[in-house]
Amino acid sequence: MKVTINSVKFKTDKKLEEFISEKVQKLSSNYTGIIGSEVILKVENTEDLENKVAEIRLMIPGNDLFAKKSCKSFEESTDQAVEALRKQLIKHKEKLRGN
Repeated sequence: MKVTINSVKFKTDKKLEEFISEKVQKLSSNYTGIIGSEVILKVENTEDLENKVAEIRLMIPGNDLFAKKSCKSFEESTDQAVEALRKQLIKHKEKLRGN
């Protein structure tokens, strides 16, 4: 699966990109039909400490799945977004089996 990582108005370091790529790649073990994924990282201009945003779009046949999470770090927001997508994939697989 191809993982595209885009950061808005800043440059990510190699370590962060590897972490994100590894996390997103693990989703393909749950569901083999994933075509690709797009990760967008940005820092929201708020006074809140939880301003690191990770948006992940999984491209699968039919509909794309999407998750957006804000946390204190990009690693934490990526973790939460991947977990949300994992739940969406499970529901999607159940729906496919049910029909």
